[in-house]
Amino acid sequence: MRKLLAAGLTAAVLAAIPASAQEEKPLPPVGWSFNGIFGTYDRAAAQRGFQVYNEVCSNCHSLSLLTYGDLDGLGFTPDQVKSIAAAKQVPDTDDSGQPIMRPALPSDHFVAPFPNEKAARAAQNGALPPDLSLIIKAREGGPDYVHAILTGYGEAPADFKLGDGLNYNEYFPGHQIAMPQPLNDNSVAFADGTPALLPEEAIDVVTFLAWAAEPNLETRHRTGLKTVLFLLAMTGVLYGAKRRIWSDIEH
Repeated sequence: MRKLLAAGLTAAVLAAIPASAQEEKPLPPVGWSFNGIFGTYDRAAAQRGFQVYNEVCSNCHSLSLLTYGDLDGLGFTPDQVKSIAAAKQVPDTDDSGQPIMRPALPSDHFVAPFPNEKAARAAQNGALPPDLSLIIKAREGGPDYVHAILTGYGEAPADFKLGDGLNYNEYFPGHQIAMPQPLNDNSVAFADGTPALLPEEAIDVVTFLAWAAEPNLETRHRTGLKTVLFLLAMTGVLYGAKRRIWSDIEH
């Protein structure tokens, strides 16, 4: 009886939800350069992605696990890293112990856009923008999911009731997301002259966030490949030794 009641309630709830809200649209696949055992990061794309994060995403989202010095892994020169860091202000104390603000150093962590969670929620109508340090690892679908969210904004279907202050996104669960569309064509002017169209901005910032979540991926891939080659070679050596040792023994 309880199972029948539960099934009836579930059916009633689903019936009350428009079909467009019930459907889970598959994520569009993207051929990421860092996928597969031979995957590597596209440094030019990742640098452009950092520019997108720095100029757009960092206004709401923190990247707390990275220091500015980590950016040398993307190919930025020491002088560029110092310049990027110095553009931010971080709290410190002077020689007398008084609180001051000073330019950030490469050893400082990325500056958060809000001093605390309450301030972040107050500025975002109660929503808490997630930290992006591990967002690629934290979401099912990884880079494809984040890319789909960034490119999935649009007009809600006529039969879809959109909540107050929410935005329609065809890939976000439930299709209602608090974050307004963050990227548009020409949201930034890329330093290398690449046309800053929405698809390019999305791919580049996801590449940067993938690197931020796993900066040692390329080293891990190389180590894994060397290990596999070593094991294959060792298997051949051991098999040859076995054949040599036991060749005179009748079985």
